[in-house]
Formats: sequence, structure tokens, C-alpha cells
Amino acid sequence: MHADLLKTGVALTLAVSLFTACNQGQNGNAATATDTPTGGSIAISVDETFAPIIKSEVDTFQKLYQSAKVTAYYKPEQEALQDLLDDKVRLAVLTRELNAAERAEFDRLKLVPRATKIATDGLAIIVHPSNPDSLLSVPQLRDIFTGKVQQWSQVSGKKALATINVVFDANRSSTTRYIQDSVTRGTALTPRAFAAKSNSALLDYVASHPNAIGVVGANWISDRDDAAVQTFLKKVQVVSVSTKNNPSKQDDYVQPYQAYLALKTYPLTRTVYIISREARAGLGTGFTSFVAGNQGQLIILKAGLLPAIGQMRVVNTNKL
Repeated sequence: MHADLLKTGVALTLAVSLFTACNQGQNGNAATATDTPTGGSIAISVDETFAPIIKSEVDTFQKLYQSAKVTAYYKPEQEALQDLLDDKVRLAVLTRELNAAERAEFDRLKLVPRATKIATDGLAIIVHPSNPDSLLSVPQLRDIFTGKVQQWSQVSGKKALATINVVFDANRSSTTRYIQDSVTRGTALTPRAFAAKSNSALLDYVASHPNAIGVVGANWISDRDDAAVQTFLKKVQVVSVSTKNNPSKQDDYVQPYQAYLALKTYPLTRTVYIISREARAGLGTGFTSFVAGNQGQLIILKAGLLPAIGQMRVVNTNKL
């Protein structure tokens, strides 16, 4: 075990050197900071959609490097980004890179933020287990999320359920932004959409309201070895989604699992980044290197997302 830790430490030391050249000495706090890539303390802000994965990453990193303390705050995406801009944290885990205005703010501070891709995520559409509409196309989702379709009977003609209730995890969350950007394409959300305040509250709401439809990150439902995921999957139903306007067969629909993320056949995907404002080889650089390295990527693989590095073997099987 000691040898493994030593090898990991050497690999991490080599990796963090890749992050330091452009920014050395730019941060006004660099001279007084005492943390290193594997020791000290740091605060990070995380899009709460990725709480299960980042908690695992932090726990594993701290077990390997026992002098390191990473305190993660799980928030809606916009709040996590604002913490980074306000210098409350040195790292933020987000589902987008910085826009022009945000980059201009860092230019004003004479800082060069770095975006490190760590995963590809799929957004899972979930409904109550009693809902017969478990196959939906992207055009149908667009009609549901904009309020053009307000009754479940309008979706498939089945009259088992009535008015559709749309629920998101939180206000200003990355899932809400994604649906508005990529599904409704700028059209306002239905007035019947509301925020449940957290991903776990969203899952509980869908589990107890047959008319509900919700959106969660895939890591909340994809790690079948996780007891919490097993509990969630007993309470909700994951919708299979098709990009086609008029899907003709069940194979046209897929769920947000790794094979379909790797094959790029699942339509609701997004990239996950660690954005760093750290201008020296500190603990933020070390943690980023760990998450983007082999061990951190294995954690992402196990959680059900598509790692940014490494190869996946996708095997096609045919029924005899």
C-alpha cells in the first residue's frame, strides 16, 4: 500500500507541473499561501448536480493525501460560479466554460483561469413508476417544458394521468439552464415548472407525485452499486429519449448510460469542467490533477458518467 501511495504521489507531482507555467506569481495571495498540491486546505464550489461524484473524489483524495483538506460547497451552478468570480474559492465544478464577460473580469484581475474537462454527463428525465409514458422524444420534451403540452393524455393518448407538473432541482441550476438552452431553445418554461430546492427533494417529489416529470444529472441514478441510487431507482422511472420526431421502434430511444454517452446517441449531454483561478501549484492544482488523472477518472467511470480520458470498450450483442 505504501508503494502505491508513493507512486501516486510521484505521478501527481509530475501532473501538476503541467498547470503552473502560465500563471506563476499572478495571484496576489501566492506569496503567503502555504498549501501544496498534496497538503494544506482549500475551499471549492460545486454544481450540486455532481455532489455524489465530487464527494467520492474528495474522500479518496483526502485518504491518499492525509495532510490535504478539501471543503466542498454544493450549490446551484450560478452561485458556484459567482463564488469563483468573488475569490471565495479557487475551484468551481461547472457544466460550461466561462463566457466573454466572465473572462473579461479575470483579465481585469490579471488572472488566467483554466478549464479542465473531467467528464461528459447526461441529463436523466424521470417520471413516476406508474406513468405509462416512459418513451419520449426531444420534440415531445420541448412541448412539455414550454407548456405547449400540459396534459399527459396529449403525449400518448393514454388517460391514466392528468396535468403535467415539471420540477427542477433549484433556481439558477445547470439543469434548468440546459433545458432552456438546448431543449426549449430560449422559449420560456411552462408556468407549471418549479424548483424542489435540491436533487434529493426532486427525486422524492417525483416519487410521490404521479403527474410529475423531473430532470436530474445521470450520476444520481447511474451507479447501481450505490445504495442511495438503488433506493431512488425503486421510487422513480428513468425515461428513454429519442432525437427523432417520429420514432418508429423502441431501439430509437436510449437512456443516459455510459455506452450511449460514449456513442453520442443520447441527446441530453453536457461537458463537466473544473474551472480554476489558482495562479500557483497549490492544492487546487493538485486536486484538479487527481480528478483528471487515472484514479479520479475511474471514480467518474464507476459513477456512470463518461470520463474525459481513457478508453471505454462498448460491446454490441445480438440476440440468437
